[in-house]
Amino acid sequence: MNESDKGEYHQVKKEDDLVISMEQKNVTYLNKGTDDQMEITGYRLNRMKRLLVYVGYLLTGGILPLVLYWCPQWYIRCTHSQSHLAEATRVLLKDQYKRWFVAEVMLVTKDGTRVKIIRPTPTFSFSKRRRKATADLVYQGNGPDENLTRYFTVKKMKYFWNNEAQEFQRLKGLEDDMTCSQFHTLQGLSVAEQCRRRVTYGANSIAVHVKPVAYLLFKEILSPFYVFQAFSASVWFSDEYEIYAACIVFLSTLSIIVSIYQTRKMQRALRNTIQSSTLVSVCRENGEFVEIHSDDLVPGDIIEIPRRGCMMQCDAVLLTGNCIVNESMLTGESVPITKTPLPNSGAPAVESNQSDHPDVKFHMKDHAKHVLFCGTEVIQTRFYGNQKVKAVVIRTGFYTSKGELVRSIMYPKPADFKFERDTYIFVGVLAIIAGLGFIYTIILEVHNGEDVSDIILHALDIVTIAVPPALPAALTVGIVFAQQRMKNHQIYCISPRSINVCGGINAVCFDKTGTLTEDGLMMQGVIPTKNNSFDDEILDPSLLQPSPILVGMATCHSLTVIDNCIAGDPLDVIMFNSLNWELEEPGEEESRFDMMVPTVVYPGSSSPLKTKEDLQYGVIKQFTFSSGLQRMSVVARRLNGQNFELYTKGAPEMIASLCKPDTVPADFQEKLMSYTQHGYRVIAMAWKELPSKINYVKVQRIPREQVEKNLNFLGLLVMENKLKPETTPVINELKEANIRCIMVTGDNILTAISVARECRMVDSADQIILVEAAMTKNSTPSLNFVYADDKTKPVEEVKSGGSGSLIQIEELDQVFHFAVEGKSWSVLQKHYPEVLSKVAVKGTVFARMSPEQKGQLVEILQDLGYYVGMCGDGANDCGALKMAHAGISLSEAEASVASPFTSKVPNIECVPNVIRQGRAALVTSYGIFKYMACYSLTQFVSVSILYWLSASLTDPEFLYIDLFLLSTLSITFGRTHPYPELAKEPPPISLTNIFPIMSLVLQMIIQASAQAFCYLHIKSQSWFEPFEENPDDDYWSYENTAIFSISAYQYIILAVTFSKGYPYRKNMFTNYWFLLNVVVCVLTTVWVTIYPEPEGFKNLMELRPAEPISYRLLYVGIAAANFLLSVLIETYIFDNPFLRSRCSQFINHYFQHREVKYKTIEREITENPDWPPVKSSSDVMGNGYMRLDSINSNGDGTLLYTSDSEAEVKSLTSSSSLTKI
Repeated sequence: MNESDKGEYHQVKKEDDLVISMEQKNVTYLNKGTDDQMEITGYRLNRMKRLLVYVGYLLTGGILPLVLYWCPQWYIRCTHSQSHLAEATRVLLKDQYKRWFVAEVMLVTKDGTRVKIIRPTPTFSFSKRRRKATADLVYQGNGPDENLTRYFTVKKMKYFWNNEAQEFQRLKGLEDDMTCSQFHTLQGLSVAEQCRRRVTYGANSIAVHVKPVAYLLFKEILSPFYVFQAFSASVWFSDEYEIYAACIVFLSTLSIIVSIYQTRKMQRALRNTIQSSTLVSVCRENGEFVEIHSDDLVPGDIIEIPRRGCMMQCDAVLLTGNCIVNESMLTGESVPITKTPLPNSGAPAVESNQSDHPDVKFHMKDHAKHVLFCGTEVIQTRFYGNQKVKAVVIRTGFYTSKGELVRSIMYPKPADFKFERDTYIFVGVLAIIAGLGFIYTIILEVHNGEDVSDIILHALDIVTIAVPPALPAALTVGIVFAQQRMKNHQIYCISPRSINVCGGINAVCFDKTGTLTEDGLMMQGVIPTKNNSFDDEILDPSLLQPSPILVGMATCHSLTVIDNCIAGDPLDVIMFNSLNWELEEPGEEESRFDMMVPTVVYPGSSSPLKTKEDLQYGVIKQFTFSSGLQRMSVVARRLNGQNFELYTKGAPEMIASLCKPDTVPADFQEKLMSYTQHGYRVIAMAWKELPSKINYVKVQRIPREQVEKNLNFLGLLVMENKLKPETTPVINELKEANIRCIMVTGDNILTAISVARECRMVDSADQIILVEAAMTKNSTPSLNFVYADDKTKPVEEVKSGGSGSLIQIEELDQVFHFAVEGKSWSVLQKHYPEVLSKVAVKGTVFARMSPEQKGQLVEILQDLGYYVGMCGDGANDCGALKMAHAGISLSEAEASVASPFTSKVPNIECVPNVIRQGRAALVTSYGIFKYMACYSLTQFVSVSILYWLSASLTDPEFLYIDLFLLSTLSITFGRTHPYPELAKEPPPISLTNIFPIMSLVLQMIIQASAQAFCYLHIKSQSWFEPFEENPDDDYWSYENTAIFSISAYQYIILAVTFSKGYPYRKNMFTNYWFLLNVVVCVLTTVWVTIYPEPEGFKNLMELRPAEPISYRLLYVGIAAANFLLSVLIETYIFDNPFLRSRCSQFINHYFQHREVKYKTIEREITENPDWPPVKSSSDVMGNGYMRLDSINSNGDGTLLYTSDSEAEVKSLTSSSSLTKI
């Protein structure tokens, strides 16, 4: 550990006779360099410290244990001493979000097959002479130390002590440090070995425990909010203020019950959604297969995949056979994918000769095509002869892909909302004022010779006045009504706290499939070529005459038959079904790989084609789709035909580049643009006849790059990724409100761009630039910017650590958006962090994003200062939904468990609705907070004035204010509905800037001045009789009545003043309940202050009104002036857009103002016309050196022909030939 690292850690504590130095690794990092990095410190129990803490418990009357309960890190530091991690009995961990965790170090000993888990004693010391690694956590014949292993668990992950490395390391499965060939040498585990591993790895279950009611009740009661309410209620009961105290206790109890109910409901929903188990067939060491429960699986088990499929309960590497799986939980796209066995050589699944590849280390990402992930559905298997389809378990439980997804739900990044932070600051300020009032009361009453019990009671009472215990409950009023209004629109909320956060949203991320678009594609038409030019569009492909393009559509796909239904990529399904052809796969006996029977396609009974016998084709070989190559191919042969034929389909520019130039129509670019600009998905088709010398055996071994060239261009297939009808209007509404719209999808980038344009997420006049980052052959990262639309514009490349741009981008004369794929995102994150922030700010389309990357995007946007909403419908959106400030699910499955909001109506109309409700709730909470702060300070002023006389407000007066005025006005305050249109700016979310602070200060000056005037004015009257202190605490006096009378009006005035309407809420006069409440309160207060009759009521309230009734009207006049002044100041000063703008400019100019990060980046991009860099066209040829393999497509028609010594940028032009730019 270097010295700079040491400075980041906690200061080492001294024990009586021992100083532990930092060089002994008291503090280190777990998962260093990863997203889950945590700081870890070792501790051992110190009995003397613990004894002193127990004494503190007694001396503080229970306050110290509460504080240590709220701050577990303090408890550990107060009762334990720092120690070397090798000797620690407990560890203190702090994650990247500053959250603290305490974990107990456990000791596992082994005695034969019998395992005991015991807790280490405080004197336990792990022998440093034992240098053998105690946790070589990948089982390869030798596992963890046979005799002794130490570990702890945090965030559902186990960390074992590695004595050789002198650190705790995360428990690994088989995914690390294994070569591909080693997987094929694994044998079944014995029962004893399986039991031993289960002790280490635990059960193969993703257990989401529903906490007991007693635990949740204990946790709720001991929260700071309820502890302070209990303290306040105790003070009020002692002061015989029972009615209001009982009301607070009742409301608190009700709130606790609701909170516990919602928590358990959410935990049960998550458990019921996630929990899954079944029986599996597992191989034993003798090769025999036996059935066990999936919970008993451990890494290293070899399992059989059933022929009819199953739901995977673990992560496993496929060893034999093929599996067709649905990975929608991971990708969000319900597209069946074929998983192939892990090659013995370790070569990735490519179409080249794998025998040329040496044995390589297994890597999850590189070999994902051979991995069956937990939570994905195996639809069907295919097998060799009589062999079983086998896979080896590599990860179980929370270590699986599904487990990581659930962990992201259970431990999301804490949502940092400025309004909430500012409320705590303000409460702290009120607490300081309460402390001053506490001191003031003690000094004053000691001086007046009051009893000690009365002094303490009055001092504590003023604390409960300055810091209102009803504040949290009042802040939930707007949230409760917003939640009910959303429910009326079939939007359900399981996290009411998130409603206020929605008010600040200024960026929304949308999933594509099922969210913005319908789930499927629609065939628009086919445009075949004739005599090397485009023919008329054929809207019904089934009417195509026998031709290569017809055969290509029938054969060039990866479809399969599952339960008598054709399944596969939606595009392939739509394409094949549009022909009315049939697909016939080999039966169970013929489907063994050693049987040479191909998949056969032929015209169906409903096809208009009559010569069906001549159109039966067998698919002999598939070159699967590759996103890097942007195409797929098949080798097919007509039954009884002589030669094999190659059919290729893919991105139009890529397919055209592989074709003979004279077969590509001259107007190729124009025709392609005419469809893509209107949002259609366009696929190109090509073919060629293979030489007669190529036989069946050679076809199976031929590499794709040898045959995918010199093709004949056949035409274009046009498909529509149909938008939901609600999508475009909602996107327009959000953009009108300056809310940034972002698409983040698992689908391919071309489709995503098309949909972004169609729904107006990207305007027609705006440019889209593809950001393509990749690692070159020599492991040097490269970054290219490519225009997605204008096919004549060149590419720009930046090399990591290089001198800058190598190939130019023309000057941007219009708004541009970035589009990024998941692979490029990973490279940017690792090698171009400075560019990543700019991409996040200007990016609109993020495609091929994994669930983890979706969450990373949301997190980066949050770090840049955005308040981010996320709307999705798939399990792959769960992490992002949970991490976003406001996640909105359109699904009732896993996504609904992870997100605070779930819409029963599966379209994005819910998004602006949620934002509107959130803005109304936020403005309501903002107003109520200011109202409650002013209420407490107004009452604080009243009581402070009366305390000077050794008097106070009477209990009936307190009740009138707290129960009749405050409670009713606070409740009806939040019933105002949101304004129907979204304003261009979100409501203010900060309570600590100059405007709310000055608003509160001026309002309090007005209220205090009015009370002071009434107090002084009544003392100057000839009929005035001063208050005389009495032993019965009878506060009947003119001063009391004067202060109560004016302050009663002030609570109503403040409620009206802070009840804001346009542009976030409707006008106050539309809130009939609040309006009626105000009228009733005003009339009642006029009656109480002017003519409090009958006599019994006056005595009950303990009022002594001024003798002349005309004088009492003075209170009404002062209240009217108070009202006008308060409303005018709030409306025409603090709510004036012009004055707020000028004031903000003044503050920003003369005082250092911290600008939001994303605004700084936006300004930098706007002010820097050279980014992206601009060079002349001639510079392109001189500087355009790129390290790519032979020929690559940039997805926009631009091709890079490169070598180590030169680079040329070429493009398809209207002359249909490749010419140098």
